[in-house]
Amino acid sequence: MGRTRDAYESARARVVEEQLVRREVTEERVLAVMRRVPRHLFVEEALRNRAYGDHPLPIGEEQTISQPYIVGFMSQLLELTGQEKVLEVGTGSGYQTAVLAELARRVCSIERLPRLAERARALLEKLGYDNVWVRVGSGTLGWPDEAPVHWILVTAGGPSVPPPLFQQLAEGGRMVVPVGDAVNQVLTVVEKVHGEMKTRPCGECKFVKLVGKYAWEA
Repeated sequence: MGRTRDAYESARARVVEEQLVRREVTEERVLAVMRRVPRHLFVEEALRNRAYGDHPLPIGEEQTISQPYIVGFMSQLLELTGQEKVLEVGTGSGYQTAVLAELARRVCSIERLPRLAERARALLEKLGYDNVWVRVGSGTLGWPDEAPVHWILVTAGGPSVPPPLFQQLAEGGRMVVPVGDAVNQVLTVVEKVHGEMKTRPCGECKFVKLVGKYAWEA
C-alpha cells in the first residue's frame, strides 16, 4: 500500500538505519514497510515529536505503543511473504496492525479495550487498510471463527502461552509472544510441530500485561 510523502519521512528512514538495521532487523520487506507506515499518526498529537524515538509511548488506558525496533523485530520473526492471514492479539494503537497489514494478505486483530479498538479501527480505515478486521474481545481466547491460523503475534506479555492460542495455531504455524512475569518477559517464537509446542527464545523484552482468562487478571 503506497503512502504519500510527509514531514516525517526522514525520521522513519533514520529509525530504519539506526534502530532496526543496527540491531539485525534486515528483512527488506519489513524495512520497506517501516519506512512507510506513519507511526506519528498512531500517537496523540502532543507526542508526535517523540513518535520516532527508540522507546514506547503511552496511548491511554494504561497501554503503550511499542518502540519501532520491537515492532520491526517481531514482524521479522513471523517471516511473512504477503499471502498470509495473521491473528494479532492486542491491537492497541493499531501501529503494529498497520505494519502487519502491509506484510500479509489479511490481519484479524483483537483488542480487549473498546475505546482503543474503535480508535485503531477508525485510523486504519482512514489510512486505507482494507485487509484488517478489528474486534473487541479477550485476546487470550483467540478468534475461534478464524482458526486455524498459521501466524499469530501477541503484543502483550503473559506468564505462559495461552492454550486457546496454541490450539488455534495451525500445524506448522508460528506464534511470536512475550512470556514471563508481569515486569519482564522473553520474546518467544512458538511453533506447532506434530501437534507439539516447540519454543525458541529471542531476547528479553518488556510489554504491558496480557490480561484475560489464561494470563493476568485485569
